Amino acid sequence: MSLRLMTTEQLRTVTVGHTPDMDDAFMFYAIASGAIPMDGLRFEHIIEDIQTLNRRALNTELDLTAISAASYPALAKEYWIVSVGSSVGQNYGPLVISTQPSSPGELEGQRIAVPGLATTAYLLLRLALPHFIPVEMPFQDIPQAVLRGEVRAGLVIHEWQLTYRDAGLLPVLDLGTWWQQQARLPLPLGLNVVRKALGRHTARRAATILRDSILYAFSHQDDAVAFAMRYGRGTDSTRARQFIGMYVNEESLTLSKPCREALRLLYERAHGVGLIPRIPHLSVVEPLKQ
Repeated sequence: MSLRLMTTEQLRTVTVGHTPDMDDAFMFYAIASGAIPMDGLRFEHIIEDIQTLNRRALNTELDLTAISAASYPALAKEYWIVSVGSSVGQNYGPLVISTQPSSPGELEGQRIAVPGLATTAYLLLRLALPHFIPVEMPFQDIPQAVLRGEVRAGLVIHEWQLTYRDAGLLPVLDLGTWWQQQARLPLPLGLNVVRKALGRHTARRAATILRDSILYAFSHQDDAVAFAMRYGRGTDSTRARQFIGMYVNEESLTLSKPCREALRLLYERAHGVGLIPRIPHLSVVEPLKQ
């Protein structure tokens, strides 16, 4: 039976988690708009912030989902890494910001707002600055918490990496630059993972659809950016393109050897100081060959 003749009941439903952020929206544009073949699968989109997706993956609630790279060690038993759709920084990453000029050392022992204890941003900050008091809150609330003086500093992700100066905030530490100085490798921040219970063939089909969606977005950038800006929380088109370009790049189409090395090193260092209980084996699912 051809795919066109299949009913909704005959399609295999795959629950897919991604964030309400411009980089994810750009990558999923072709799927959401029905622009690419789905190979007998139906994606049920679940849009949540990354900390919520991390928690849902821990409960194996989602078939295919974005997660923080820092969460993978706890998920490795149930999920494979998908080799496409990763968010990787190249000498840039999450930022620590404050209302006053500070050095990182001045934040030792201070309250710092963080976007979730399972995020890669938090793990990196723990590696760079071991002794601080984390105050967990939704990522979009962090800048205002800093401005109100509820915390000494804040760890910002997403579009706030570009717009923090508009609010009168100052940079203290760029964790992407710090990681580059430490490791001389790219910084894997976000991964996509797929449940092993789907079976490898279905997992590869889902990975293929995601790859094709990213390729479609690259070849239809104006439409994909316009779609992504629905999730930009007021970000203008210039910054939207800048942000998407930062995190949807060649590493989003293949998990390169340097990126895999960076993941291993991140987990080795985190395990070495007791931040994660084990170093996971990187079990990766590739898309089907074109």
